[in-house]
Amino acid sequence: MPFVYDIKTMEFSVPLLRRLCLLFAAANVCLYSSSAIAAEKVVLTYGILRQSVPVEDLTTFAETGEMSSGLNFLFKATKQNPERVREVLTEPVDVNVVTLSRALNNPMGELILDRIGEVVRTPDDRANRQALRAALVESASSDNRVSLIEVMQNYPTSEIVVEGKGLARVYRQISDPLRRIQSVVEDLGI
Repeated sequence: MPFVYDIKTMEFSVPLLRRLCLLFAAANVCLYSSSAIAAEKVVLTYGILRQSVPVEDLTTFAETGEMSSGLNFLFKATKQNPERVREVLTEPVDVNVVTLSRALNNPMGELILDRIGEVVRTPDDRANRQALRAALVESASSDNRVSLIEVMQNYPTSEIVVEGKGLARVYRQISDPLRRIQSVVEDLGI
């Protein structure tokens, strides 16, 4: 079916909408490629405690379990189980990058991004939705999987602020809906 746009009703045909969504998803991936600015440090907050940790240290911890002195201090001060934190950092969510982009570019997706933005945000707490969307899409672009450590690595600012108290809660709240969205899209063949 050719591209159709009815000027009277201002409606696009379904094939055109699909192609526009695919084009937008591809543009998202290209515009927010790994050559863009990526987070170099994470400012972890936990109540009144505030600790800056290089993303490299978090990556090493996530991959090997080896803790820097800053992470060791943080885990002791907050009485967090390092292995549980490591699980949260590395647990993957399987999601197709095009599906993810589509899901994040609608009102439901914006609600999810706003929810994540409560605990993962830019240093000036502005453009959180856009930064998160870019980090999530970039994280899924190579392997159709997203993990929290990848989102931190791909966050498009040099610094990212993460509220430790709400992190696990928000992760649980968003990972299940993302999995369900992926399942529905696959079932519909979109």
